[in-house]
Amino acid sequence: MDIVIRQATPEEYDALGEITARAYLDDGLLDFGESDRYLGELRDVAKRAAAAQVLVAVRDGTLLGGVTFVPSLGPMADVARPGEAEIRMLAVAHAGRGQGAGEALVRACIDRARATGGCTALVLSTQRTMHAAHRIYERLGFVRAPERDWNPLPELDDITLLTYELTL
Repeated sequence: MDIVIRQATPEEYDALGEITARAYLDDGLLDFGESDRYLGELRDVAKRAAAAQVLVAVRDGTLLGGVTFVPSLGPMADVARPGEAEIRMLAVAHAGRGQGAGEALVRACIDRARATGGCTALVLSTQRTMHAAHRIYERLGFVRAPERDWNPLPELDDITLLTYELTL
Protein backbone atom coordinates (compact mmCIF):
# COMPACT_ATOMS: atom_id res chain seq x y z
CA MET A 1 0.00 0.00 0.00
CA ASP A 2 1.15 3.53 -0.70
CA ILE A 3 2.20 6.13 1.80
CA VAL A 4 -0.64 8.49 2.67
CA ILE A 5 0.18 12.08 3.63
CA ARG A 6 -2.49 13.86 5.67
CA GLN A 7 -3.05 16.27 8.54
CA ALA A 8 -2.08 14.81 11.91
CA THR A 9 -4.91 14.06 14.30
CA PRO A 10 -4.75 14.93 18.01
CA GLU A 11 -4.64 11.20 18.79
CA GLU A 12 -1.35 11.00 16.89
CA TYR A 13 0.37 13.96 18.54
CA ASP A 14 2.13 11.99 21.28
CA ALA A 15 3.36 9.28 18.91
CA LEU A 16 4.58 11.83 16.36
CA GLY A 17 6.28 13.83 19.11
CA GLU A 18 8.14 10.73 20.20
CA ILE A 19 9.10 9.82 16.60
CA THR A 20 10.45 13.34 16.12
CA ALA A 21 12.33 13.39 19.42
CA ARG A 22 13.80 9.91 18.85
CA ALA A 23 14.90 10.82 15.31
CA TYR A 24 16.81 13.85 16.56
CA LEU A 25 18.22 12.07 19.62
CA ASP A 26 19.20 8.82 17.93
CA ASP A 27 20.84 10.63 15.02
CA GLY A 28 22.90 12.75 17.43
CA LEU A 29 21.31 16.01 16.29
CA LEU A 30 20.78 17.53 19.73
CA ASP A 31 23.93 19.09 21.14
CA PHE A 32 22.83 18.50 24.72
CA GLY A 33 21.23 15.07 24.28
CA GLU A 34 18.35 14.24 26.62
CA SER A 35 18.83 17.56 28.43
CA ASP A 36 18.54 19.65 25.24
CA ARG A 37 15.80 22.24 25.65
CA TYR A 38 14.77 21.76 22.00
CA LEU A 39 13.64 18.22 22.85
CA GLY A 40 10.48 19.61 24.46
CA GLU A 41 9.69 21.56 21.29
CA LEU A 42 10.15 18.44 19.19
CA ARG A 43 7.73 16.50 21.38
CA ASP A 44 5.09 19.26 21.55
CA VAL A 45 3.10 18.48 18.42
CA ALA A 46 -0.05 20.07 19.85
CA LYS A 47 1.75 23.41 20.10
CA ARG A 48 2.95 23.11 16.50
CA ALA A 49 -0.50 22.11 15.27
CA ALA A 50 -2.02 25.17 16.93
CA ALA A 51 0.36 27.50 15.03
CA ALA A 52 0.99 25.67 11.72
CA GLN A 53 0.03 22.56 9.76
CA VAL A 54 1.38 19.24 10.97
CA LEU A 55 1.41 16.52 8.33
CA VAL A 56 2.00 12.81 8.84
CA ALA A 57 3.10 9.95 6.60
CA VAL A 58 1.12 6.76 7.20
CA ARG A 59 1.36 3.34 5.56
CA ASP A 60 -1.03 0.52 6.41
CA GLY A 61 -2.09 2.34 9.58
CA THR A 62 1.52 2.78 10.76
CA LEU A 63 2.75 6.29 11.49
CA LEU A 64 6.08 6.66 9.67
CA GLY A 65 6.89 10.31 10.35
CA GLY A 66 5.80 13.89 10.09
CA VAL A 67 6.63 17.46 9.22
CA THR A 68 5.45 20.93 10.16
CA PHE A 69 4.41 23.19 7.28
CA VAL A 70 4.33 26.91 8.05
CA PRO A 71 2.30 28.55 5.25
CA SER A 72 3.19 32.12 6.16
CA LEU A 73 5.01 34.17 8.74
CA GLY A 74 4.00 33.26 12.24
CA PRO A 75 5.27 31.86 15.51
CA MET A 76 6.62 28.68 13.88
CA ALA A 77 8.64 30.44 11.16
CA ASP A 78 12.39 30.60 11.63
CA VAL A 79 13.79 31.85 8.33
CA ALA A 80 10.78 32.53 6.11
CA ARG A 81 10.36 36.02 4.73
CA PRO A 82 7.13 37.60 3.49
CA GLY A 83 5.79 35.51 0.62
CA GLU A 84 7.59 32.35 1.73
CA ALA A 85 6.38 29.15 3.40
CA GLU A 86 8.65 27.07 5.63
CA ILE A 87 9.26 23.43 6.45
CA ARG A 88 10.10 22.55 10.05
CA MET A 89 10.92 19.42 12.04
CA LEU A 90 10.87 16.78 9.31
CA ALA A 91 11.34 13.40 10.97
CA VAL A 92 10.86 9.76 9.97
CA ALA A 93 10.91 6.85 12.41
CA HIS A 94 13.99 4.65 12.03
CA ALA A 95 11.78 1.69 11.10
CA GLY A 96 10.16 3.77 8.35
CA ARG A 97 13.30 5.10 6.71
CA GLY A 98 14.21 4.21 3.16
CA GLN A 99 10.56 3.83 2.16
CA GLY A 100 10.02 7.30 0.67
CA ALA A 101 8.17 8.83 3.63
CA GLY A 102 10.55 11.77 4.00
CA GLU A 103 10.36 12.64 0.32
CA ALA A 104 6.57 12.26 0.32
CA LEU A 105 6.31 14.68 3.25
CA VAL A 106 8.52 17.26 1.54
CA ARG A 107 6.55 16.89 -1.71
CA ALA A 108 3.32 17.50 0.24
CA CYS A 109 4.83 20.71 1.64
CA ILE A 110 5.82 21.82 -1.86
CA ASP A 111 2.27 21.20 -3.06
CA ARG A 112 0.84 23.16 -0.13
CA ALA A 113 3.23 26.05 -0.71
CA ARG A 114 2.24 26.19 -4.39
CA ALA A 115 -1.42 26.25 -3.36
CA THR A 116 -0.83 29.11 -0.91
CA GLY A 117 -1.77 32.43 -2.49
CA GLY A 118 1.13 34.85 -2.80
CA CYS A 119 3.72 32.22 -1.86
CA THR A 120 6.81 32.46 -4.08
CA ALA A 121 9.25 30.19 -2.25
CA LEU A 122 9.57 27.38 0.28
CA VAL A 123 12.48 27.50 2.74
CA LEU A 124 13.92 25.31 5.47
CA SER A 125 16.80 25.04 7.88
CA THR A 126 18.84 21.90 8.33
CA GLN A 127 21.88 20.76 10.23
CA ARG A 128 25.14 20.12 8.43
CA THR A 129 25.02 16.41 9.29
CA MET A 130 21.52 15.72 7.92
CA HIS A 131 22.91 14.33 4.67
CA ALA A 132 19.93 12.10 3.79
CA ALA A 133 17.61 15.08 4.14
CA HIS A 134 19.92 17.24 2.02
CA ARG A 135 19.73 14.63 -0.76
CA ILE A 136 15.92 14.76 -0.67
CA TYR A 137 15.86 18.56 -0.78
CA GLU A 138 18.32 18.77 -3.64
CA ARG A 139 16.54 16.03 -5.63
CA LEU A 140 13.32 18.05 -5.33
CA GLY A 141 14.94 21.27 -6.57
CA PHE A 142 15.91 23.06 -3.38
CA VAL A 143 19.17 25.00 -3.53
CA ARG A 144 21.46 26.16 -0.78
CA ALA A 145 21.05 29.76 0.33
CA PRO A 146 24.23 30.21 2.40
CA GLU A 147 23.58 33.92 2.87
CA ARG A 148 20.58 32.87 4.99
CA ASP A 149 22.41 30.37 7.23
CA TRP A 150 21.85 31.19 10.89
CA ASN A 151 22.57 30.21 14.47
CA PRO A 152 19.57 29.46 16.72
CA LEU A 153 21.79 29.76 19.80
CA PRO A 154 23.98 32.81 19.23
CA GLU A 155 25.67 32.28 22.59
CA LEU A 156 27.24 29.11 21.11
CA ASP A 157 29.63 29.66 18.22
CA ASP A 158 29.53 26.18 16.70
CA ILE A 159 25.83 25.81 15.81
CA THR A 160 25.00 26.97 12.31
CA LEU A 161 21.89 25.82 10.47
CA LEU A 162 22.05 25.62 6.69
CA THR A 163 19.23 27.20 4.72
CA TYR A 164 17.72 25.74 1.57
CA GLU A 165 15.11 27.36 -0.63
CA LEU A 166 12.88 26.34 -3.50
CA THR A 167 11.53 29.02 -5.82
CA LEU A 168 7.96 28.15 -6.74
